[in-house]
Amino acid sequence: MSTRRDTQMGFTLVELMVALFIFGIVSAAGVSLLRFSVDSQTASREVLTEMSSIRRMNAALTNDLGQIAPRPARDQAGARQNAFFGGGGADGDLLISFVRRGWSNYDGDARSSLQKVDYRLVDGVLERQAYPYVDGSEALPAAQLVSGVQTIALRYRSEGEWRDRWDPTLATELPDAVELTVVIEGRGPVRQLFQTSVTG
Repeated sequence: MSTRRDTQMGFTLVELMVALFIFGIVSAAGVSLLRFSVDSQTASREVLTEMSSIRRMNAALTNDLGQIAPRPARDQAGARQNAFFGGGGADGDLLISFVRRGWSNYDGDARSSLQKVDYRLVDGVLERQAYPYVDGSEALPAAQLVSGVQTIALRYRSEGEWRDRWDPTLATELPDAVELTVVIEGRGPVRQLFQTSVTG
């Protein structure tokens, strides 16, 4: 009597196989969902990092070009430089170089509120390099703004016309605006327009 009851309360081999098959399907679906979630988080993090880099680049250029000063500088060799240099955007070359106003002096150092700033593309990374003094000083460590840059194109507006390079007739001449078009790996071109303090 007890043997028959134990047999009736057990599972057949077919029932066990069906249960294991359903468990396998549910487990596979759970793993796929978890993997999709992780991949989505990774992709979102990469996009947010790219966007924050672009915003950082925009903020730096807006702040610097918005306070540009018609002040020629001198390099470490003492050679006189124009107040604004603007290249075409070749990798490794100096892109733009100028002197800006409004450099905060929280430490009370014996220095001017003017600051010389360079932007250049180095191995696919857009860098901002500043100098502690306008004339004859060595550059401070560069700040990396955007990585994965494939190409950069620059244009300069003056007297209602756009130029591919900045070739001023006067050492103190400044552009009215600077257009930057940057192509980042895996992303289309990003075009930004910056007004200088000349037009402000």
